[in-house]
Amino acid sequence: MIAVFMGEQATAATFPEPSPGDGPRAISPRRAIDGKARAAGGKLSRMAESDEKADLLRYLQIARESLVWKLDGVSEYDVRRPLVPTGTNLLGLVKHCGSVELGYFGHSFGRPPAESQPWLDDDADLDDDMWAKPEQSRDDIVDFYKRAWAHADETINANPLDATGSVPWWPADRRESTLHRLLVHVIAETNRHAGHADILRELIDGAAGLRVDNSNLASTDPAYWDRHRDRIEQAARQAAGL
Repeated sequence: MIAVFMGEQATAATFPEPSPGDGPRAISPRRAIDGKARAAGGKLSRMAESDEKADLLRYLQIARESLVWKLDGVSEYDVRRPLVPTGTNLLGLVKHCGSVELGYFGHSFGRPPAESQPWLDDDADLDDDMWAKPEQSRDDIVDFYKRAWAHADETINANPLDATGSVPWWPADRRESTLHRLLVHVIAETNRHAGHADILRELIDGAAGLRVDNSNLASTDPAYWDRHRDRIEQAARQAAGL
């Protein structure tokens, strides 16, 4: 089973997105920040930290919105039904990611959310946060996720990146962690689940793409993808001696 443990949208970072032709030598946001730090005498200035946090928040917000976008145009059945043997489903991924944000940016910083999450109670079934019960509407779960990310953003905006939180469900010897590390952790997890949603949506109706304003696909021609898939299938068969 895919399980682990949205406020104002983050301000766009000042660093440009690399173009498709940019190679590994293209300047990165981290290198740009380091350059600012060196210019300030080797110390990370307040402005540099602000830029870094904005950059992290921007990537988190993109992942959040991309995940929710994968639900658009999907039937009530398809948005809920399990599509792999472990039961992974689109609406459950959104529900789970809302709980993730409230955990890492709520409980871990002494800001537990006011609303209940019965799917996390001690008597709840395992993985109750990974699927939607019939009485839980799509709007209920999407709105829950957006409230969760608003709560998270309040924590993120109110604290410096080196602020320390305590993650109750982590082992005691590594329970304390910085806001910076937890932001990176949640960005990674949200993108991981957005990737799961990519595959689930393609299995449902063939729809694919990175986000609403950027498909990031080599082609939008179905015939291209038919040829591409056939080429890969043939290569796999040849490699396996079939």
